[in-house]
Amino acid sequence: MDADLKSIAAARRCAETAFEAYRQFLGTDPSKIDAIVDAMANAIEPEVNRIVELAVAETGYGNAKDKRIKDMFNAVSVADYLRDVTTLGMLWKDDATKVAAFGEPMGLVAALIPVTNPTSTIIYKVLSAVKAGNAIVCAPHPRALRCGLEVTRLLAGVAEQMGAPKGLIQCLEHVTIQGTDELMRHRRTSVVMATGGPAMVKAAYSSGKPTLAVGAGNVPCYVNKSKANDLTEVAEQIIVSKSFDYGTACVSEQSLIVDKELARELRNELKLRGAYFCTPAESDRLAKVIFLGKQRMNPNRVGQSPNVLAELAEFSIPPKTRILVSEEEEIGWHRPLSAEKLNPVLAFYVANDEEHGIELSNQIARFEGWGHSSVVHSNDPEVIAKFSRIPTGRVLVNTPAILGGMGYSTDLEPSFMLGTGTWSGSITSDNVTALHLINIKRVAYESRPWRDIYDEYGE
Repeated sequence: MDADLKSIAAARRCAETAFEAYRQFLGTDPSKIDAIVDAMANAIEPEVNRIVELAVAETGYGNAKDKRIKDMFNAVSVADYLRDVTTLGMLWKDDATKVAAFGEPMGLVAALIPVTNPTSTIIYKVLSAVKAGNAIVCAPHPRALRCGLEVTRLLAGVAEQMGAPKGLIQCLEHVTIQGTDELMRHRRTSVVMATGGPAMVKAAYSSGKPTLAVGAGNVPCYVNKSKANDLTEVAEQIIVSKSFDYGTACVSEQSLIVDKELARELRNELKLRGAYFCTPAESDRLAKVIFLGKQRMNPNRVGQSPNVLAELAEFSIPPKTRILVSEEEEIGWHRPLSAEKLNPVLAFYVANDEEHGIELSNQIARFEGWGHSSVVHSNDPEVIAKFSRIPTGRVLVNTPAILGGMGYSTDLEPSFMLGTGTWSGSITSDNVTALHLINIKRVAYESRPWRDIYDEYGE
């Protein structure tokens, strides 16, 4: 049997068995579900180092130190959030209007998993799906199959020990595009959660099933002159966020826009913390290394260290370099480094004033990044208010983009799936949580005499 047929057969088998497990899981007491979710979350830490090492070795993306933080964020922060959320049974009632809302599971979740965050995304989606009373089948990227199977096996084993039906949590053992497509379109699949590249997201929305999917993120970061006394902290935040897991997160800063009054000092602060500013020739060679052409990021260059990228682009950098910076003036595919870059490479723009800075940020967000996230560093509430008009689902203020966007350094919902809204073709601009994986049933009593409609609207 060829690979496609194996994958299609695996998708059908998983969908049928997961749906049967879901039917057995229906009606499980929410307190028991909470115990299952807690047990799965607690099982991650003893195994996390092994899991992330496997992910790095298999995918070749990122680094184990930061992937550990990603996995633990989902095992701790996401789990803590879910513990305090009601997803099943009565959600709320209003005695005055005589309306009550009840949460019910959607059914079988088809979860598409990105190669950039293979284990952390599975942890997040499994915990969220089960908290909402659903079954879940994960479809990892072929390049992350082994680590995807391993973390799913771990979570499923713990869930079954806690009383969950066998098959409630599964992962495709054979993965091709055709098999993943079969999983999404299968009659038992209720909803698709798609995290990945544009082609994957497009396929998910074409599946004919309700879909939660996210678009690309070309995150602008504007540093306003009101932060003149805080540039040390601003520089550290930007470098930590952009270098995190070698830039594999789409919510990290992609372009830095700084008021001209601060440009020289911020350059120096960035350099002191490990930023290497490329020459124009080096930037051009770097762009050819990262991109294969218009809208075609080279998958073999994603999540690579600054040293690897510089070596491929044939220039030398200091040994402790954390990010590469390209000074840019224009935005568009004629300047590829102004687009999303899933590696530790940052574009750098100088703005004439705040209006120019906000406009540049707007252009960057609209170029390959509508709806995702944007960042502003400012102590001026009026500047922040003006910046917030940028068409992104998250506007993060005075915080690292990755930590603010995923809900660690802000009070956004902890999530590893950040909706991009209708700006980029997504159904939601929220940080997606278990609350997006339930149907909400309203029970409504008569609150006014039904015959009054004839007196009110009749002739």
